[in-house]
Amino acid sequence: MRSLLVEDDEKLNQSLAFQLKDEGFLTDSCRDGEEALYYIGEHIHDLILLDRMLPRISGTEVLRQMREAGDQTPVILITALGTLDDKVTGLDLGADDYLVKPFAFEELMARIRCVTRRPRQLLLNEQLTLEDLIYHVEEKTLTGPEGFCSVSSREGALLEAFLRSPGQTLSRTILLTKVWGMDSDVEEGNLDNYIHFLRRRLKTVGSSVRIQTVRGIGYRID
Repeated sequence: MRSLLVEDDEKLNQSLAFQLKDEGFLTDSCRDGEEALYYIGEHIHDLILLDRMLPRISGTEVLRQMREAGDQTPVILITALGTLDDKVTGLDLGADDYLVKPFAFEELMARIRCVTRRPRQLLLNEQLTLEDLIYHVEEKTLTGPEGFCSVSSREGALLEAFLRSPGQTLSRTILLTKVWGMDSDVEEGNLDNYIHFLRRRLKTVGSSVRIQTVRGIGYRID
């Protein structure tokens, strides 16, 4: 599971990031609302841990913009503001849960387990389509005019990135980030290999959809 941690307190940010990674999370972290919106716009996270009081753009404003844009990624607000009114405001803006500092890491993990059950149920039947191609997100299967096939997790993440931005050229940097993560030192040649794999999958199911190379920039699907 991939999480985004948005916390302006440097020590708490580092501590939580370390503990989350120790629990098996692939974790990106940042310390202000403006950078948080950049990460959120990449649509690569399964969970967001969001401090309410942030520099530049507040956590509540980040949350408001997310929900207005239709982003339903689970969000746990983490804050020192623990009054009933504060909690109600956060939940009304679309937070899935609200955790007041200081808290035990075990409690955070329990709340993470709780909120991440919900979207998985909602996304069980999610399908992304383009022309004659259907990608079943949860099952990681492709359906086309001549049949269907399964794809690997990385192939699925790459295909999902394309299908959520049809006709748009995605840079190599963006694709590497979406599939391997911000801090990954994966070689760019791996991306080319997975593009090759996906092209073969598209041919296997007889789809007219193609992944085009945009020289010097990246790739697009159309």
